[in-house]
Amino acid sequence: MNNTLRLKGKFQTAKAQRPGAPTLPAHARVTTDDVEAKISQLQQVRDFWNKQNMPVNPLVEVHYITVVAKSNRIKRLLSEHGRMPNDSIVGADFETIDGRQRHVITHYVTMSAIESAIADLNACKTILERHGGAINSEELSALTGKGLDKADARAGLSKTSFAQILRDVHYVARFDVKTHVKDETERSLVTIYDTGRNSTETVALLNSLGVDVISASLLDSTTINMTPDQYRKLSQSAPYLIAMSLSDISQLALESDFPTDEYTPTIPAPGSEPIIGVIDTRFDKRNAYFTDWVDYHDEIDPELGDEPEDYVHGTEVTSIIVDGPTLNPSLDDGCGRFRVRHFAVARNGRNSSFAIIKSIRDIVTTHRDITVWNLSLGSALETSENTISPEAAILDKLQNDYGVIFIVAGTNKTATDNPNKPKRIGAPADSINSLVVNATSILNEPARYTREGPALRFFRKPDISCFGGDTNGRMAVYGPNGIALSDGTSFAAPWIARKMAYLIHIMNLSRETAKALLIDAASGWTAATANDTKLGYGIVPTRIEDILTTPSNEIRFILEGTINAFETSNYRIPVPFTNGKYPYMVRATLCYFPQCDKNQGVDYTSTELDFHFGRMKKGGINSLDNNVQGDPAAYTYEEDGRRLYRKWDNIKHVSDVEKSRFRPRIVQSIPYWGFKIRKVERFDPRIDENGVAEPNAGDGLHFGIVVTLRGMDGRNRFDEFKRNCQLQEEPWIVEEIDMNTNVELYREADVNIDFEDDE
Repeated sequence: MNNTLRLKGKFQTAKAQRPGAPTLPAHARVTTDDVEAKISQLQQVRDFWNKQNMPVNPLVEVHYITVVAKSNRIKRLLSEHGRMPNDSIVGADFETIDGRQRHVITHYVTMSAIESAIADLNACKTILERHGGAINSEELSALTGKGLDKADARAGLSKTSFAQILRDVHYVARFDVKTHVKDETERSLVTIYDTGRNSTETVALLNSLGVDVISASLLDSTTINMTPDQYRKLSQSAPYLIAMSLSDISQLALESDFPTDEYTPTIPAPGSEPIIGVIDTRFDKRNAYFTDWVDYHDEIDPELGDEPEDYVHGTEVTSIIVDGPTLNPSLDDGCGRFRVRHFAVARNGRNSSFAIIKSIRDIVTTHRDITVWNLSLGSALETSENTISPEAAILDKLQNDYGVIFIVAGTNKTATDNPNKPKRIGAPADSINSLVVNATSILNEPARYTREGPALRFFRKPDISCFGGDTNGRMAVYGPNGIALSDGTSFAAPWIARKMAYLIHIMNLSRETAKALLIDAASGWTAATANDTKLGYGIVPTRIEDILTTPSNEIRFILEGTINAFETSNYRIPVPFTNGKYPYMVRATLCYFPQCDKNQGVDYTSTELDFHFGRMKKGGINSLDNNVQGDPAAYTYEEDGRRLYRKWDNIKHVSDVEKSRFRPRIVQSIPYWGFKIRKVERFDPRIDENGVAEPNAGDGLHFGIVVTLRGMDGRNRFDEFKRNCQLQEEPWIVEEIDMNTNVELYREADVNIDFEDDE
């Protein structure tokens, strides 16, 4: 078996090139009729807002002709001098027309911005009329190349402004205002568009609309817990303010157990084992044999009562984290035992999402010493296709802000659900930064109760799967009544939390690398199947050594770094070759934890890392997945970038697929492999008063890459690869991640040393 290697070396960086003049896509054509239609639409928007007696500026929906890249969003229309193009965006959604998805992006602008856009369009129309009433892509390039003549210039537009307005007109289908929202019959968590108000000002705004709320009803400045009557008043008086609404009542889909007559295990006293945070229902500290391993905190309002059923689920989940291998010897993962800090935030049955979210936020911000959190709670309701759940949004923010990771159960179907009908995952399993876990049966198939993704119509959820039990074989857990047999995603997630804590605390890996390592180990070499929506990237091996070591014909190495520039790369990874060929199947996984913005709807992640990995060739990298994004000789549509290269996803996984015939790759003119990461921010950096771009939220973004090479000729090139790395002109520092060594180092680091007084 070969250990995983950590390569440390120098990464090169590069700045982004300045964009060229605005152009139209090939074969595109803009006419005066197109411009007149946009003028008419904006005039109707202006007239609508002039009739509103509202203390807010206009909210304008921009409906696009397709799913648009950041570079194809409007840049001139609705912008104002001194503001960056994306500054006014407060929401993004998809609509489906003729079977194709299209972007709908909402802007919060001033009335003067609308008037300015109308004036710009009229000026653009004047110039178009002087050029025959239409301009295509070639004619626009010729016109902007030589510049506008004096007659055109009198319209009041520069050639760059004229070109940009034409480009805006081409990509926009129409301008509109939201006037209808869905009904809500239960208490709801309502998100309004961000109008720049703080919580106190939001309360004042809602009160002025006849919606009487108090500050205690706000989760943040844009998310309010409303009664049906409050929501009805808001939807009648100002539907355009409502970005989304979701039921506040979460019916937990918890598992049933089957008590057994098994004996009660014994357990030694806890020592310095790593601590995993558990957020769940209550814990039975009086009867659990492992109670000394659990630091219990009850965060539930005492007025809600205390029922015996409230102690079952939480106690059983924690039993797996503390002592799962003792209860299930066949599932022994080799990770040992873990201490738990257990927080009760929910009861069996119906709960308030609002209360749970506030509790989770307070718990994580207070207990900063915990890195790995297990969350095996989930809603019986399906998540929305166009909006992130409030529960997921708070998890993603906490992970970005505090460097933690949540292991989240993929949620289960209920007893009343049709077992043969697909059901989307429930909150908070749509959390993008979290590692979401689904369950398999003993036959390594999706369990009968598993639900499926994707999240926001795009992000692959769940991420991975492991055994969670089924009718063919359940899992042993320990509850208030002793050992019981149960099944569910709730009991799959704790096994992954154990592995994650082991990789981070014992093996000293970053959360980014640990997440990538679990995904890489789960993915294998098989082709995608219809079960991917339930299994994610695959089933994680049971034993931790099968994640940290590889067979003798495989090499696995990790690269870690921080993104501080537009481009980060290294083009000198010395993969061994034979007779001018690389005899490997290859896979690579990149993970990072971007800032997310719930107000941006389907455009939820704020940072994109475009990942290229493969053999070097003249002019760059021959990417494993043929990624041509950023190639001047190629153009990638936004829909293709998302579908083929997972653009805007925080997990990038590229892999060869095992086939009956294998053809080694030819060594090209440069005998190295390399990687390149290009960082793109959803929002442009703000400019300070001196005209200097302020640091972007994406700067300093950590990433982890895991690469696995599988030698198809059966040879062990592990030592050769290490030697090649160490003999480079700029050598790599090569570290073997040895399990035994790291375990001993962890134990020695936690030994208490008493210093005797010399006196």
